[in-house]
Formats: sequence, C-alpha cells, structure tokens
Amino acid sequence: MAEVQNDKAEKLNLDTLDWNGMTWIDIAPPGQSEIDYLAENYSFHPLDLDDTLSRRQRPKIDEYKDYLFIVFHFPIYSKEEKVLISSQISVFIGQDYLITVHKGVLKPLVKLFRECELDEESRKEYLGQGPGFLLYRILDRLVDYCQPILNKVSDGIEDVEDDIFTERKGAVIREISRLRRDVIAFRRIIWPMRAVIGRLEPRIRRFIDNDMAVYFGDMVDHLDRIWDGLDEYKEIIEGLNDTHDSIATNRTNETIRILTIIATVMLPVTVVASVFGMNIPLPFMEADYAIFCVFGIMLAIIGGVLLLLRKLRVI
Repeated sequence: MAEVQNDKAEKLNLDTLDWNGMTWIDIAPPGQSEIDYLAENYSFHPLDLDDTLSRRQRPKIDEYKDYLFIVFHFPIYSKEEKVLISSQISVFIGQDYLITVHKGVLKPLVKLFRECELDEESRKEYLGQGPGFLLYRILDRLVDYCQPILNKVSDGIEDVEDDIFTERKGAVIREISRLRRDVIAFRRIIWPMRAVIGRLEPRIRRFIDNDMAVYFGDMVDHLDRIWDGLDEYKEIIEGLNDTHDSIATNRTNETIRILTIIATVMLPVTVVASVFGMNIPLPFMEADYAIFCVFGIMLAIIGGVLLLLRKLRVI
C-alpha cells in the first residue's frame, strides 16, 4: 500500500508521494533551501538547479545519462494585473522518480498532486505506470488548461464585436489593445512549447514501459489547434482594429464636414456684420428699420449659400 512520505525537513516547500518505488516530489514555490535539498539528495547538474530558480528560462530539454531536465511554460491569467502571463515548471525525470518545481499557480498540477495525495486509486493510476506516464498526464492536464484561457480570449473578441459600433470609443480601443496583448503573450508562450513537447516522447521513452507515441502526438495536435486558434484570433483582432479605426475616421470626417458647412454658411454673415459694424456712414444706418435690413441681408446670404451647397450635393 502506498504511503505519503514526509520529508525530514518539514519547513521545506516540498511534498512527496510514493508508490511501489516510484516517487513524485512536488516543490512549490522553490527557494534556495529546496534547491539545496535536491543538490544533497540527487546528482543533478548545478546549472539545472540554478535554472529552476530563474524566471527567464526558455522551454528546453537537457538530456543526461541518468535523467532529463525539462523546462515548460504555460499561460495563466493574472486577475490582479488583468494580463496573461507565463508560469514556469521545471521537471527532473529519472528511472524511478519525477520532480516538479513550480510556483504553485498552475491549478491542474496542484489539483493532480492533491488527488494522488488523498486517493490511493489515483496514486496507483498515475504513479503506478512509471515517471514517463506521470509526466504525460501532467502535461496533458496543463495543455487542456490552455483551452479555457483561449475561450476567454474568444469571449472578449465577441464582446468587442458587439461594442465596436457603439459610442464607447475609449472602452472599445482599450479592450482591443488588451486582447491583442493577450494573444501576443499567448503566442510567445505556446510557440517554443510546441517544439519541446514535439521532441519529448523519444527522449523519455526509456522512462516509459508502454508506447506513448500516439498520446504525445495527440497532445501536439492539441497544441497545434491552440496555435491555429491564436492565429485566427490575431487576424480577427487586427480586422476589428481596422474596423474601429475606419469607423472613428468616418465619424471624425463627418464632424469636420458639419463644422465646415457651418463655417461656410457663417463666413459671409460675419463679413456683413463686420461691414455694418464699422463706424462709417452706410445706407439705411440712420433709419429705424436698419436692423431689419441687416438681418434680411444675412438671411438672404444664408439661404443662397445653403441652396448652393444643396445644388453641389454637399448637404
């Protein structure tokens, strides 16, 4: 029967599961104490241990005689910053162990570990088939976790499509910019991951009892579908941005057109008012009805200008 083992240093952010000689160690979040523990108990390369604490490692596979060191990045949505960010998971895989090092924000990974911790059947299912199969199940869940994030982007695009013809100009352009930023970040995360997972199955074949080529191929297909979806969303967002710019330009041109018509109509009226406002003798200026004559001239000019604009089909 499997037992959940407690490390002798209980203060470490380290949990251990065991099943018939197969060990899964989960470290979340990692610190120097946890890295020192790995250095003392495993013959890992010091550079690999340093990479687990680095935030700027690209996804990669480092192959050694007794183990593989793999770095993955998966997207998560930060509610505090309202932005899509990358979360790193570092993996050491050997003949009878799997070590995952991450910040603890990847919910599918945390949930899977808790399932195995609380349920004996889950430990048997996931740990009983070796470290390679366990790594596949972890990656499969993390890749599936990308779909809800992609759906969130899709929902945002639909909202923008509904709002783009409204008067909420500032809100719409901010939402388009946010969606564009999320798609760019998502693409930057997924692109190197496709190559790493595509090369992974032949490398971990020595740690798997069964042929898993079909399963890893299906996972790569899933990543390709996500990438194709991101490509499609990128084009849609660019189209929405162009549509918004076109609508904004048309509205600006319409405003300028109206102001130009008003200026054209008022210009001759202003000239008449300026002429009769000068301190010089002019016809009708001494008469009681002079003001009515001036207004009549102004109205005649306005009517003539409007007729001319209508004839030119400006209005």
